[in-house]
Amino acid sequence: MAEEVAVIIGSGSIGVAIGRVAGIGRSVLLADYNEETMHPVAAQLRGEGYDVTTHQVDISDHDAVIALAATAAATGDVTRVVIAAGVSPVQASTERVLHVDLLGTAYVLEEFGRVIAPGGSGVVISSMAGHMGEGYPRDVEHALAYTPTGELLDLPFLAADKVGDSGAAYTLAKRGNALRVQAAATTWGARGARINSLSPGIISTPLAQDEMSGPFAEGYRNMIRTSAAGRMGTPAEVASIAAFFLGPEGAFITGSDLLIDGGVIAAMRAGQL
Repeated sequence: MAEEVAVIIGSGSIGVAIGRVAGIGRSVLLADYNEETMHPVAAQLRGEGYDVTTHQVDISDHDAVIALAATAAATGDVTRVVIAAGVSPVQASTERVLHVDLLGTAYVLEEFGRVIAPGGSGVVISSMAGHMGEGYPRDVEHALAYTPTGELLDLPFLAADKVGDSGAAYTLAKRGNALRVQAAATTWGARGARINSLSPGIISTPLAQDEMSGPFAEGYRNMIRTSAAGRMGTPAEVASIAAFFLGPEGAFITGSDLLIDGGVIAAMRAGQL
């Protein structure tokens, strides 16, 4: 019987929290752009009893994603894929956000859609940012969902000068994540597998803590105060929902996106933010 493999792309708090669930009874392939961040996380997981190997990857590089998928498939049956890699608009330019958060996620969906095992499942960690605003025109959303991946950033409305600042790029990328997950559900489904996305709000991670002391800190604090939950979420809460989506209890769910934001978007829709 072939070994089962859980691929965790992104060694941040949320990806690792999900990996602790998805990796039980499986070989874990942990992938990240930053090796200095990834290796201590891998060592910690090994200390907790997980069988972990690592792989450096820049998901905005198509060849690198192809190599990661090939490595995973050579290890065993790829039955779990967690896509939690990305950059923050506080950290990156408009161009980098589009290349990593939008194009990179699209590459991973495409290449792992070729190797995911029958009965396998995946989850993309998107963001509540994709639910902000009034949405995009129908033709824009169709193009975000179905444009061939190699041509995605050639779309005129994705030119950096048309998108705007990195915050606008992030919102557009995260909306694109949910749309491409829905589109990918058909190709993953042809292999007997499922793919969904989760859109967390403000989750207590080192990145969020950094942003809470940055130029947008008051905006984040206002979101928390105004939301129904009145607090940040935790990586463990996101992981518990991801476990449901990835596991047998979520077997009838694919192509979906779930907002996990403590009520921030509801407050926005109600005009409270």
